Amino acid sequence: MPVKAVERITSKLVDDEERPAPLRPVMTSTWTRVQNWRGWRPQSVAGQTAWRLGVLATWLPVVAWINAHVVEMTVVQGASMYPFINEDKDSSLRNDIVLTWKWSPQTDLQRGMVVTLRSPNNPETVAIKRIVGLEGDTVHTRPPYPFPKVKIPKGHIWVEGDGRPGTTIDSNTYGPVSKRLLVGRATHILYPFHKFGAVKWWDHIPRPIERRPR
Repeated sequence: MPVKAVERITSKLVDDEERPAPLRPVMTSTWTRVQNWRGWRPQSVAGQTAWRLGVLATWLPVVAWINAHVVEMTVVQGASMYPFINEDKDSSLRNDIVLTWKWSPQTDLQRGMVVTLRSPNNPETVAIKRIVGLEGDTVHTRPPYPFPKVKIPKGHIWVEGDGRPGTTIDSNTYGPVSKRLLVGRATHILYPFHKFGAVKWWDHIPRPIERRPR
C-alpha cells in the first residue's frame, strides 16, 4: 500500500477518535432515566392514592413548622385596626387577610410596625396592634389607663389599635407588653385584592411620645 494512502487512513482514524461523541444518545439516556423515575409510581388508583397520601404526610410536618415559626396567613377580625385593616368593619364576611412574618419577631422593632401578639389578658387570643412606643419611651396614655404617662420598661413595648379610643383593647387597657408575647409582624396585605401589597408601616403618622434618649 502506498505510503500516502497509509497516512490518509491513519489521519482519518485519529480524526475520528478526537471528534466529540454525538449528543443524541446522551439526551436519550437522560430522558429514559426521567421516564423510569416517573414510572416507578404505582399504576392502580388505590396505589396512586396511597402514594399521594404518603407524599402529603411527608410534607405536612414541614409546612406545619414553616407556618408555626416562619410565615403565616392571618385572618384579622374586629375593628381594632380600622381603617387601616378591616375597612369594612361592620361586615363579618369581609375580613382582611395579612401575611405574618414570625421569624425572630422580637428583634429590630420600630415604632409604627404592625405586629401580632398574645393578649396579656388571654394568652390563647392573638391580637394585632401597632407599636407606639419602645422600651425607654414615655407614652402619654389614653383612658382607661390609670396614669397620664408611663415609661416603658426594658423588654417591653406599647401597642395600640388604629381605631378610635373605646373600640380597641390595647396597652391602654393592659399596660406595656412584654416582647416575649410577640408572635409576628404583618408584612403584607393579601386580601382584599385592591389593598394587596406591603404593609407600609413607615408611612404611618405616629402620635406624640417622649422618645428614649439616644
